[in-house]
Amino acid sequence: MSRISVRGFAVASATAVTTVGAVVGVAAGGTQGSVANTEAAAADATIADIPAGQQAQVQTASLTQQADVQSTQADTAALKSAQESARKAAAQTAQDKKDAADEKAAKAEKDAKERKEKELAASRSATRDASDFTAKSSYSVAEVQNMARQMIPADQFQCFSNIVNHESTWNYRAVNASSGAYGLVQALPGTKMSSAGADWQTNPATQIKWGLNYMNSRYNSPCGAWSFWQANSWY
Repeated sequence: MSRISVRGFAVASATAVTTVGAVVGVAAGGTQGSVANTEAAAADATIADIPAGQQAQVQTASLTQQADVQSTQADTAALKSAQESARKAAAQTAQDKKDAADEKAAKAEKDAKERKEKELAASRSATRDASDFTAKSSYSVAEVQNMARQMIPADQFQCFSNIVNHESTWNYRAVNASSGAYGLVQALPGTKMSSAGADWQTNPATQIKWGLNYMNSRYNSPCGAWSFWQANSWY
């Protein structure tokens, strides 16, 4: 057997070497001091310096310690791997819950929007059109307001009325001297209202129809237009 150094075995094999040294010392008639000398010398000894019968004990002790170290390292690695797997699983679970909550919220928002649009469409379909009214040569404020009540959705009428009150005080022939804006809703220029009917200058129903379409397209509703008007004094 070659003279392989046991320095790498020294710490792990200290007990075994000490025990072997003690037995050898006693058997040789030595004192207790010889045990200490044997223990101190073990670290600098080589396999060849140790009697053949004791080499197996030294090697067995070293291998046992190595196995213990490897087992501890394996346990540590397994624990770390388990902890990392648990962390990833928890993170994935949290992300799945968040995604599900976001999807649920988005669906609820979409459903609410669609419901509102259906309600608004139903409300608008129940109102009368400008063509439902017989044209006259003139109209009183009460008559114009009555037309508007029949043409504007009930939940939007007050907002529409607020704007008309400020813009023209329900005078369907009102003209702004400085800008030229015309009619109930003060369209600028007044000719814009021709898209709702050729009689836009004399028929308040035509003006109401155009004004309602304008408010719906630009502000989503008369109340949306009124909110903007309150903040800006125009719409």
